[in-house]
Amino acid sequence: MNSTRRTIFIVSADAAVTQGCIHELDAAGGHYLMRTAGSVELARQEFDRITPSVVFLDESAVNASPGGDSLELAVALLTEAAPVVVAATPDKQALLAFLITSGAVDFVPRTDRFLSVAAGLLDRRVRMAERVSGMIHFPSNESAGDFGEILRHEVNNPLTGILGNTELLLARRDRLPASAIERLETIAELAVRLRETVRRLSNAWEEHHETARPA
Repeated sequence: MNSTRRTIFIVSADAAVTQGCIHELDAAGGHYLMRTAGSVELARQEFDRITPSVVFLDESAVNASPGGDSLELAVALLTEAAPVVVAATPDKQALLAFLITSGAVDFVPRTDRFLSVAAGLLDRRVRMAERVSGMIHFPSNESAGDFGEILRHEVNNPLTGILGNTELLLARRDRLPASAIERLETIAELAVRLRETVRRLSNAWEEHHETARPA
């Protein structure tokens, strides 16, 4: 799989939204590499060739999906590749509360001037991805203070994808055999424990760095 830095993947079935998002990002002067797709399925196929820094998902791409996937499932699938900025009607925010709280998803209400807000969030996510890329090795003294944040970001994104998909499957537990439900609950429990371990390790690192910093 080829990895491209500063790549923003725009997923929308609305051509006006796609062009508007590109315009806002160009105006921000970030010099991003931008890719577009009209559906979640097409975007995920492209991820085999290009790993995005962040994905912008417009609700129109989910509504136009022939598979009838829910917004929650679409977002959970996309978080397996990168953080996601979602633009949807305000009532959908509650449905994504778990993913938003995890830190892997930003939500933008699809109201007036929502694209300028989305562009700002996309820019912030790209800059974070660049910091992760530049600090994936053991950090130098100058960057050590950021390592705790990078650790959370690098591990929590895939964990969010695991937890999100597990919760979606468990929501359909009435269609699953008892053995599958037990395994899914174990996966969810272990993922939550791992996320808590990462949180404690990153906090301990940051506290140690603050204590060791010369006065």
